[in-house]
Amino acid sequence: MIQKNKKRSKLIDLAAVVFIAIGLISAYNKFELPINSSKTQIGSEMNIDSLGNHTVKLKYGFPEDQYHIVEHTLFPDQFLSDILVKYDVAIEKIFELEEKSKDVFNIRNIKAGKKYAIIQQDSCSEAECFIYEPDPFKYVVYNLKDSINVKIVEREVTTKIESTSGIIQSSLWMAMKDQGLSAVLIDKMEDALAWSVDFYHIQQGDKYKLIFERKYIKGEPVGIGKLMGAYYKTADNEFYSIYYENEQYQGYYDLEGRPSKKGFLKSPVKYSRISSYFSKNRLHPILKRNKPHLGTDYAAPYGTPILAVSNGVVTNASYTSGNGKYVKIKHDKSITTQYLHMQKFAAGIKPGSQVKQGQTIGYVGSTGLATGPHVCFRFWKNGVQVNHLKENFPPAEPMPKSQLPLFFETRDQILKELNEVEFIDANQTIETQDLSGFDKKLIGSNKLNS
Repeated sequence: MIQKNKKRSKLIDLAAVVFIAIGLISAYNKFELPINSSKTQIGSEMNIDSLGNHTVKLKYGFPEDQYHIVEHTLFPDQFLSDILVKYDVAIEKIFELEEKSKDVFNIRNIKAGKKYAIIQQDSCSEAECFIYEPDPFKYVVYNLKDSINVKIVEREVTTKIESTSGIIQSSLWMAMKDQGLSAVLIDKMEDALAWSVDFYHIQQGDKYKLIFERKYIKGEPVGIGKLMGAYYKTADNEFYSIYYENEQYQGYYDLEGRPSKKGFLKSPVKYSRISSYFSKNRLHPILKRNKPHLGTDYAAPYGTPILAVSNGVVTNASYTSGNGKYVKIKHDKSITTQYLHMQKFAAGIKPGSQVKQGQTIGYVGSTGLATGPHVCFRFWKNGVQVNHLKENFPPAEPMPKSQLPLFFETRDQILKELNEVEFIDANQTIETQDLSGFDKKLIGSNKLNS
């Protein structure tokens, strides 16, 4: 009888233990699964749906309801040590962080104006993480808890193809800014058409259309991708530029498959205006006497990059009282260019340096005999200074015939999209197309989604 009672007691005890264990597991799943789910990783910013449709809202990969997250913007001359010491991080830990960050994202590279965040268990505890955002596409997690480590987290980016158009009333810049378009897209349009359209002589009534990529993070626009197609009409002339890329070719091409780039850029400075033309007899603004002005002056703000108009070798990077700081480049046996009145030279620019078309060689200034910030651009042909604006540079050779069929497929699709874009004014919204409707195979080896 005693043995039966003992057995019954053991069974009751075992049942109680099992019941308690089931209860604990259920409670654990209910309250901990949303945070410790295999889908949840520190560094991820997605929201997790779990049992009972409970959603955990994450910020920089941390559940917002369980951490104290403070966001700020870095000030000029603000040091990371000054920030972290305020959050009770030991100076020894900061030194260790600096050492361990070198091979991932060196803390010495953080810049004023960028966003950062401090992660704490509560408002009175030591900082567990320092988060730095170098750009909208990623952030850096500096883990300060226990073993210090550093990692970069890439945000999920959605890319859409969008289109826009405009009719110029005063300037290309104003027309595109009125459409709410970024300076990056304007820059890409100039790159695509700079060898065929003279943007210094645009006319009222000129028209343009663009097909381009815009990048989004969580539905918010964060940047411009490729400019895939551009159209520009001035008077009776129409110009097209098609972006094409495969394993051998990359860049902008005209409708016949010829590279849009020619041997020389039309201008050494973007977003500028011609303030003085090439002349055999001009009144010098400082010397107050007539003398030849064998160059073209481009007025632009101090510090504007000055670009090499073609590939070549630097023969001079020097200073004279008249020219100020200047660079001279030999492009081939017959052509040399010169860039005057620079504020400073670009890094690595010295005699013997090899430069490429579009490379920054210096920055706009007013050194030497100059009344304001500009670059005087001079062009020698067979030893004689000529007006480069009157030179007719031949088009580049088209890609081989074997490559043309695939290019034509790409061209035809982009042309179709361009032709469907209607001209809009500044009061209308930009048309948007979903990327899924565009045949990505026809863009060669492009990967349109980031």
